Amino acid sequence: MTAVPASRRDAEVWRWAAGLVVVAAVAGVAGWAFHRVFPQAELLRVILPAAVVPPVVAALTRTRPLWLALVLDVVLWFAATVPLYGGLAPALVGDLADSWQALLTTLLPASPDPKLLVLVHTLVWAAAVIGAETLTRTRTRLAPALPALAVYGAALLLGVDGEGSNLPVAAAMLVLAGTLSLVRDDRPARWLLAGIPAAAVLAAIALLVGPLLPVAAEPYNPRAHADLPPPVRVDSVSPLDRVSAWLQIPDRPLFTVRADQPLNWRLAVLDRYDGVRWTSSARFQPTGGRVPAGEWTGRTTPVRQSVTFDGLPGTWLPAAERPAEVTGARGLAVDPDSGAMLVPAAPAKGFTYQVESLVPRPTRAELLAAVPAAEPALTAFPSLPQERLFRKVAQEATKGADVPIRQAYRLQNFLRTTAKYDITAPPGHSLKGLEFFLDTTHRGTSEQFASSFALMARTLGLPSRVVVGFRPGEATGGVYRVKSGHVMAWAEIKFEKLGWRPFYPTPGRSGAKDDHDVVSSAIEESERLEGEFGQGGIDKPKKSKPAGARKTAGDEEGPSLWLLLPGAGGAVVLLYAGAALLLPWWRRRRRRAAPDAESRVAGAWRQTCDDLGLRRENTLTAEEVAERGAQTHGPHVSTHLTPLADISNFVRYAPDQAAHAAAEEAWRRSDAIRSLLRRSTPLPVRLKNRLHPRTLRP
Repeated sequence: MTAVPASRRDAEVWRWAAGLVVVAAVAGVAGWAFHRVFPQAELLRVILPAAVVPPVVAALTRTRPLWLALVLDVVLWFAATVPLYGGLAPALVGDLADSWQALLTTLLPASPDPKLLVLVHTLVWAAAVIGAETLTRTRTRLAPALPALAVYGAALLLGVDGEGSNLPVAAAMLVLAGTLSLVRDDRPARWLLAGIPAAAVLAAIALLVGPLLPVAAEPYNPRAHADLPPPVRVDSVSPLDRVSAWLQIPDRPLFTVRADQPLNWRLAVLDRYDGVRWTSSARFQPTGGRVPAGEWTGRTTPVRQSVTFDGLPGTWLPAAERPAEVTGARGLAVDPDSGAMLVPAAPAKGFTYQVESLVPRPTRAELLAAVPAAEPALTAFPSLPQERLFRKVAQEATKGADVPIRQAYRLQNFLRTTAKYDITAPPGHSLKGLEFFLDTTHRGTSEQFASSFALMARTLGLPSRVVVGFRPGEATGGVYRVKSGHVMAWAEIKFEKLGWRPFYPTPGRSGAKDDHDVVSSAIEESERLEGEFGQGGIDKPKKSKPAGARKTAGDEEGPSLWLLLPGAGGAVVLLYAGAALLLPWWRRRRRRAAPDAESRVAGAWRQTCDDLGLRRENTLTAEEVAERGAQTHGPHVSTHLTPLADISNFVRYAPDQAAHAAAEEAWRRSDAIRSLLRRSTPLPVRLKNRLHPRTLRP
């Protein structure tokens, strides 16, 4: 047996060791694609051991059986979950099985909980194990990188809604895959030095072209098909039921807020009414802190708050509308529609979290042009006798108001001026209790005012809901101390594009004028806007059409001609380019697959004439074609062109003697000529010839 030279053996060991390093790197980079799903610091602590340990195991067990390496990998994988969980995790397998669905119903970035991070830990570990063992025990080049590619694909799907981009990760993986291929190939080191920059150039091109692909604009989002958790009752006692009780003990401290400006602090949003009580249809989803934006996309004012609990019961978290980012609240869940927030358990006294809210600031023109949203669930009224009373009162209160926003302002003003605020009024918001409030007592708290407004608005076709929150509180040096007496309920109406707008039908304790700065400014604005309607200086907004109504010819102008013409021209260019590129390929394929040897030989000859640019020269003999081809493209073409001409002449004059071997030889010569022509013709010239109209001729 011939001994392997020491230098070659050293080179093989070096390539194997370098390959293990690249496998660890590509697995780690694939795991980093989850940076759109989890916070980066926590993610890095999970990725590093998962990517590094398996290649080390593969190196130590290189000469041992595979089963021993796999057993050791499993044991170390389990051991690595101990610091992840902070101890032994009996529910480890269950967490791993449920992590997929949990992440699909989580708003990104996800909270770095061990039961979610264990998925990344396991995927990266598995990719590193398979890649390292494949590299160690086989001679394949790119196969060790394929498991990491699968991990990257999983990260893409789970991180569609996350911030940032995974294109740099894809570029890095492309460079690493090219490096692995070169390391595994038995070539001199100079190939590696030249190949890595080439792979980097390709990665840079992919990085630039990637955002231009159609799939980058609207990627597939598996969250759109995930089953969200059903609506659940958050607390045994609704915040709206607590309003009257809190008002009876007004000095009880609830929480403090350090904020840029005084605002109403929203606590709970209630949008379902069954005739007895308001409840929430919120579908709360876990989140690492991000709160999805609402319908409003116009001007906003950012407001930063630091909230500290001081006795507020329940699991709801107060914040100014609308929250955008929350920190310091572990286990946070939010309702994407309303922006309401809660935590798994009632926070203890001293619990502090930070919120950044984006408060909508629509212009007067945008408010006056508001059209109610078409959402039947938000205009539903229980089928009970009291509906007639609510509709009658609402119609009388809004008489003469011919547009939706004015109806809402009239309704708000009606309740503020015809009823009085009284904290001793009977609590409750059932239809019977509200009927008593509207028809008899005309006294109540914000619980009755907000509930009555929302229900009367629904009889007018205005989608509404009730919000429970608090006034700003007692201000001391930028800190607002909120007590139970600051509790307040108000109503909101949803408008297309504008989103939810607040309305304050509850009068102040001193009568129709409110002693609350935030409400007072809102009331003054509504009176000013209604006055502009009365003066006729503002164009009336178009009434919204019922869902499913047909559009007439005047409803939409349609796309501009200046958009249609370039689009049509571009489509024609694309169709022409596609036909010019595909037809020659199809024609060559058809000729090669002709049913008999004579037709295949004739097809090889016609194909060569096309390649030589003599497609329309039908009068030339085979010898003349061979001569012209040698003159135009050089004598090296004659090596294959002359024998092909002889075969063509033979078959043409003796077709019955054409054999399968002759057809094969003819196409072999034709392919050789095509290859020679491609090498000797510059790429721009080839593209010009390919796109010439003659390529479309039959």
